[in-house]
Amino acid sequence: MKLLLVSSEIFPFSKTGGLADVAGALPKALQKSGIDVKLISPKYRCVTEKDFSLKLVNQDLDVPIKDTIESFALWKADYNGIEAYFIEKDAYYDREGLYGTEEKDYEDNAERFAFFCRAVIEYCKQIGYKPDIIHCNDWQSGLIPAYLKTLYKDDPFFHHTKTIFTIHNIGYQGLFDPISLPMTGLPQSVYNMEELEFYGKISYLKAGIVFSDIINTVSKTYAEEIQTKDYGAGLDGILRKRGKDLYGIMNGIDYEKWNPKKDPLIYANYTPKKISARKINKKNLQKEMKLTYRDYPLIGIISRLAKQKGIDIVIPAMQTLLKKYRMEFIILGKGDKQYEKAVQEISQSYKNKVSVKIGFDEALAHKIYASCDFFLTPSLYEPCGLGPLIAYRYGAIPIVRATGGLKDSVKNYNLKKKEGTGFSFRAYTKDALCNTIEKALYLYNNDEKTLNKMVKQDMKMDWSWEEQAKKYIRLYKKAIKK
Repeated sequence: MKLLLVSSEIFPFSKTGGLADVAGALPKALQKSGIDVKLISPKYRCVTEKDFSLKLVNQDLDVPIKDTIESFALWKADYNGIEAYFIEKDAYYDREGLYGTEEKDYEDNAERFAFFCRAVIEYCKQIGYKPDIIHCNDWQSGLIPAYLKTLYKDDPFFHHTKTIFTIHNIGYQGLFDPISLPMTGLPQSVYNMEELEFYGKISYLKAGIVFSDIINTVSKTYAEEIQTKDYGAGLDGILRKRGKDLYGIMNGIDYEKWNPKKDPLIYANYTPKKISARKINKKNLQKEMKLTYRDYPLIGIISRLAKQKGIDIVIPAMQTLLKKYRMEFIILGKGDKQYEKAVQEISQSYKNKVSVKIGFDEALAHKIYASCDFFLTPSLYEPCGLGPLIAYRYGAIPIVRATGGLKDSVKNYNLKKKEGTGFSFRAYTKDALCNTIEKALYLYNNDEKTLNKMVKQDMKMDWSWEEQAKKYIRLYKKAIKK
């Protein structure tokens, strides 16, 4: 099977979020399963020839756009034995950010990613590569299925090519003024409520949903949720209409990168059979982050500081809990300025009990997973939720709100039966969050034997990409049979 995976970001070449991690890890697992995988992405400023040993493949490939022909260059890198291609067009991609600045998105994103989608198709044609599956991800590649079902529908070159479209977060839809439609080259007839039109805009995400052969998202529960008005972000109707072609597959994590047995970024390595070294990690992190250096339960948060991630209920919950209990928090992340300021103020009020670092620090993230007793993810909505899966791997017990992938991955602990993999709650309130954290604190303070058993059990769970890749392969086969 020949598979072309299209993504607007791929770790380690480019990254703004979890999409990059998926696009970097899934292909490696697919290749191990015998799939012939190629990757393609824009050549941003951060994707340099020097850092990634890029080689120029073709300097003059053509793309029709804006009633004219534009050229682009094609570069290639070896990524763990996988061919990764990059579309170079400096006018579009040689910029500081991938999608915009900290203040706003780039005003020409409609054109930048229409060009990218069309260039992917022309890359296939002009170098003679016929994929069985083109796997598109999020709105930035949403026009590819639309192009194949309209402009290229009678092209024999793509007669056997099928498309999979993965929704990583339905909240990001690629919405643009309909004045952009002629620029894309798509026929005016697609601007209707059944296809690209979305409340007076055109939606690149909707294009992917409508025109792809198979749609999937990153957890079974999220696939159900986005077909409802509460979670569908206005697209629930079209998703219900395509419900028979909509699937949910949880993301996995890269067990080579996230492995406490070999992780070079943590203070002390350990395994499920020898979890005592977690205490060494905890003491060292407490010292580094100027916490109390005592055996208080430590709750870790690695997150975007935004309402979607539940930070608006975390802040009042912390204020309530810190008054009542001996406990500590460590927060790593950045986001809305009001929330950044709020968590910093709490850290000033509770010095030595709350440590906050605004920004992102890869090494510190590894240390938090290896050191904290509990890992908190109380999201308002969460398509997948990789944090708790990594936490499992490192023996940090997840505390989550039961939504999306968090509901699928965390089984709420029953204190009487002593069964479960973490702690979860449903109501999106400060009180529900406080009550759930109190249950976790009770276990920590009163039953160390059961706590350690739970840690070892969680560390042995398999959320590797190898398991999830098998599900994707079954989905690719479904598409080919259609």
